[in-house]
Amino acid sequence: MPVKKLNTTAHSAKLLPLDKMSLTQLKGVGPALAKKLANLNIFSPADLLFHLPFRYQDRTRLTPIAALQPGRDVVIEGEILGSAIVFGRRRSLLVKIKDSSGIANLRFFHFSAAQKSNLADGKRIRCYGEARWGRSGVEMFHPEYKVLASGESFPANQRLTPVYPSTDGLQQNRLRNIIEQALVLLNRSPDSLKELLPQDLLEDLHNSTLHEALNYVHHPPKDAELSALEAGTHPCQQRLVFEELLAHFLCLRRMRDRARKEKAAKLSASRSLIPALLQSLPFTLTAAQEKAFAEVSKDLASNVPMLRLLQGDVGSGKTMVAILAALQTVENAFQVAIMAPTEILAEQHFLNFMAMLEGSNIEVCFLSGKIKGNKRAETLALIASGQAGIIIGTHALFQDEVVFSQLGLLVIDEQHRFGVHQRLALLEKGQPHGLVPHQLVMTATPIPRTLMMSAYADLDYSVIDELPPGRTAVNTLLIADSRRDEVIARIREACAQGRQAYWVCTLIEESEALQCQAAEATYTNLQQQLAGLNVGLIHGRMKAAEKSQIMNQFKSGEIHLLVATTVIEVGVDVPNASLMIIENPERLGLAQLHQLRGRVGRGNTDSHCLLLYRKPLSELSQKRLTIMRSSNDGFYIAQKDLEIRGPGEVLGTRQTGLMNYRLADLSRDAHLQEDIHRWAGRIRETHPQIIDALIDRWLSVNQQYGTV
Repeated sequence: MPVKKLNTTAHSAKLLPLDKMSLTQLKGVGPALAKKLANLNIFSPADLLFHLPFRYQDRTRLTPIAALQPGRDVVIEGEILGSAIVFGRRRSLLVKIKDSSGIANLRFFHFSAAQKSNLADGKRIRCYGEARWGRSGVEMFHPEYKVLASGESFPANQRLTPVYPSTDGLQQNRLRNIIEQALVLLNRSPDSLKELLPQDLLEDLHNSTLHEALNYVHHPPKDAELSALEAGTHPCQQRLVFEELLAHFLCLRRMRDRARKEKAAKLSASRSLIPALLQSLPFTLTAAQEKAFAEVSKDLASNVPMLRLLQGDVGSGKTMVAILAALQTVENAFQVAIMAPTEILAEQHFLNFMAMLEGSNIEVCFLSGKIKGNKRAETLALIASGQAGIIIGTHALFQDEVVFSQLGLLVIDEQHRFGVHQRLALLEKGQPHGLVPHQLVMTATPIPRTLMMSAYADLDYSVIDELPPGRTAVNTLLIADSRRDEVIARIREACAQGRQAYWVCTLIEESEALQCQAAEATYTNLQQQLAGLNVGLIHGRMKAAEKSQIMNQFKSGEIHLLVATTVIEVGVDVPNASLMIIENPERLGLAQLHQLRGRVGRGNTDSHCLLLYRKPLSELSQKRLTIMRSSNDGFYIAQKDLEIRGPGEVLGTRQTGLMNYRLADLSRDAHLQEDIHRWAGRIRETHPQIIDALIDRWLSVNQQYGTV
């Protein structure tokens, strides 16, 4: 039996809650349209109300044709003088219209015979679109239009026109129509969508009600402050932003509460392994490293699972803290898994651990996708038997065939490079014995405080905010590629003084094969231009043994200049390298540039990073490179990266749903965080009954990330 469509204009009995009602009860919404709306995570009329405009069009006033300015979106009205099909490079329908001030042309590249006949001479037409200068004067390409009936006076819009995020095959007019129906339902039966925020919160923050905010954001009056709406700073938008950020924060806190109810292995402080290692080191830990490890060690000694983020700038010594945490775990007869996003970084960790633990009885093994056959079988057996105490590898660690004997600690390096499901798969490997592994998440991409307060509200965090003694600030220079010969001379000079250099090749394309080809071509050219120097090459398509051999030769000083793709971004530590050339740096983000620059400045010699850019630079690229030149502070650069790219890309979680905000922007809305924290605490104490409803309203589609 077909579902009866609602008459949204008639008065009827009390409605179902809008979040419980089917979309197909709205006029014009059948299974095909419902499927398209599902692509936008819209499943109910309530979802339509929270599907918010991302910009607005001002269609509230008519503009005389003579006053049109190219590049402006405007409404014009006139009489059709004639229409004709024009044949050029593309066939088009050209319609000429006039008003009392002048003549304009409407051009349609996609049209039907019926459309042409409807646009007949003498008819009046109202159009909305962007004015341009064309071959025949002022033109509009594919404007939205309405042909007016004889004598019809069509009033101008009394409010701004919203433009919504859409999907293939779903036009704005259709989307506006069904959102309009949802607004009619809301206003006819206000109880159909609950106000969840407590009245004392609304009064404290001088916020409008939910219904007022939704009506205003979907239907701004024509005198609304358009610049504030488009910036997302209008009070009605901020009311909705506050509720969304509050829902995210409460969700993360709830996940944290759940995690604290789980049980983990109680790993008591080390009595022998750590003191012995610290005594053997040729250096002492920095105060920041000692503080960070004390926090980690205390967590490990508890039977509540550790969930700690360890962040620190490039070269601050996070790996040393991870080694100490691993030793505390192994001394308690549990295994440690350390996962890194690239083979080079994983291998670097493996070499560091092997060097640090030389002479101990701890079995450290390495696993990546490129280890095959008997060697792989042997490694898997060592892990399953528990003989391997520390297991270091890439994403290969979370594959089904990897079975741990007793996993006590999970260390994830450069966590933003992994998807949520990858981290979850590895975490689940530690649970067969009823114990959840402790988790230590590390990143050398410093995370701005605004992100820490929101995206990582479920984690404790430690910061290593000082560099080891002897680290030098890197001098960064911008050099146009027309001065390439000067750069080559500089490499020769540095190598003559006994130093070494990197040359990093970048490509816009994601193709690893193309990146490797570019690196190989650069390598060949530099070999010719730097005759007498030993030039090496490393890229992601080389075999693991070949990469290890090249890196060992570079570390030992046999290779003077190492040409590489961005595979050397993390995990490479050669103190004698004092010069870094990054070719086409405008193709990379700030975080990646900062990581690459961090490969030099590791010794006590002055170090330099040359950003060899290609003219002309876009405004955005110029902004990025100027930031790089002006600062070595990773936290400052991370804040700027957040402002430029947004949280989804900074965290590498755009595809996972973690940061999928509908309206909030963590940079723009950072000023709300203090109030959100304050009110989240009060709500948890005095209004716990609204928490589930808030989370369901804003995160129902994206909650799985919270289990990681």
